[in-house]
Amino acid sequence: MRELYIGIDSGTQSTKALVVDGRTGKVVGSGQKSYGLIAGLPAGAKEQHPETWKQAARTAVRAALKAAKASASEVKAIGVSGQQHGFVPMDKQGQVIRPAKLWCDTTTAAECDLITEKLGGKKKVIASVGNAMLPGFTAPKILWLKQHEPHNYAKLATVLLPHDYLNWCFTGRAVMEYGDASGTALLNVRRRQWATPVLDAIDPALAEKLPPLISSNEPVGRLSAKAAADLGLSTDVWVSAGGGDNMMGAIGTGNTRAGVITASFGTSGTIYACAEKPVIDPQGEIAAFCDSTNRWLPLLCTMNVTVATEMVRQDFRMSHEQFEKTAAAAPAGSDGLLLLPYLEGERTPNTPDGTGVYFGVRPKTFTGAHFARAAMEGVTLGMNYGLRRLSGLGVKAKQIRATGGGARSKLWRQIMADVFNAEVVTLTVAEGAAFGAALQALWCVGEQRGEQVSIADITDQFVGLNRKETATPSAKNATVYRELQSIQDELAAGLDSAFHRHRRIVSCG
Repeated sequence: MRELYIGIDSGTQSTKALVVDGRTGKVVGSGQKSYGLIAGLPAGAKEQHPETWKQAARTAVRAALKAAKASASEVKAIGVSGQQHGFVPMDKQGQVIRPAKLWCDTTTAAECDLITEKLGGKKKVIASVGNAMLPGFTAPKILWLKQHEPHNYAKLATVLLPHDYLNWCFTGRAVMEYGDASGTALLNVRRRQWATPVLDAIDPALAEKLPPLISSNEPVGRLSAKAAADLGLSTDVWVSAGGGDNMMGAIGTGNTRAGVITASFGTSGTIYACAEKPVIDPQGEIAAFCDSTNRWLPLLCTMNVTVATEMVRQDFRMSHEQFEKTAAAAPAGSDGLLLLPYLEGERTPNTPDGTGVYFGVRPKTFTGAHFARAAMEGVTLGMNYGLRRLSGLGVKAKQIRATGGGARSKLWRQIMADVFNAEVVTLTVAEGAAFGAALQALWCVGEQRGEQVSIADITDQFVGLNRKETATPSAKNATVYRELQSIQDELAAGLDSAFHRHRRIVSCG
């Protein structure tokens, strides 16, 4: 009989499920359910109903099991990957109080400033948690609820993250795993403990509302009878600790040893590495997260990647194939057309009031080809800003492992190689977060059985590279992109004040 492991990736746009054979590491079934954000919210507000994730997980898992022709008795464990930083407020009865504010919600800039001021400035915040206080994180979302919806805050009994919520739905147990918890800006990443100064700055009673912390190799529990019936499985199935999508993506791309860098080109963009000790950025631009293997995950996040390219593609009414072919007609550097892709704010650089800016528009560059390629290049340059920051903190890249929707484009992979000036490879399993969740579940079951196997051993065995898609940098193009990088950095710094004034005009309109 097969031993099967299910990995679930609950994201902003869809939930995906993979069924993985625990002996071969092969994906034998997959399923997916798409959904969107709550419509009609103010600028910068991004929310979803957690019930959407629960129903989507059920649909995706059942579809994956059907595709795998799997019996309930073959499935040994489930691992859940979830979008980071989202705030799921629960009451004493275990009911969700209001829709979850998501990682891409930028309405909490004022709360970030207030927490930072209470702690004595950014340096004190970084000393307390290892990270700066940014709008994407969970901590300011909690303060936002307290200040803007006090009637809902009065009901708050438990703070959960998106993947914690699914774990709770599956097991009835509320916990947080170190990796995802480190993205709340409530955790001291050096000590893996809740940071009391931050909790007190929000609410001295907040500690009572935070669930217990567990290690990455611990199970949350087994499937409850209700969850097992919903998913078509048995109550013998373990649910692993799971983690944030970037932490699970690290496992799924084999980023479990020093020297490997993963670059995820999805709705948002992330670049991260595995570290044996905390990597703290004194400027707070690189997130000092824990990972989901009981180590650390220095990470850069940008909010606007395929969201920018998709906007251009849809505006020009192109298919994905047409978009890539059109973009390829423009030269490297798009003849000087440059996109600042801060469509509704940005996290790195920290520009919550930012908007998109095309710089270098002139008759020659006012074409679909130039706008399409400049969108690809602009978001990649934005991610390279973080790669250079990681290098400055001592995290050196031997290889870039690209994942996400952008990695499927041959042209975009070459742009990545030229901008990063490094070899770019892809993985045989494209859904890194879901695959990583399944591999963590396999690791968890092995631990329960007393097996002496490391997560790095598992990823070495099961994570494969798609060598035929390898892109190597062009020295000529790399020179062009270095100059464009300098211009983008200068523009981003110089427009910050203008972005802030512009936001006031938009808010009054």
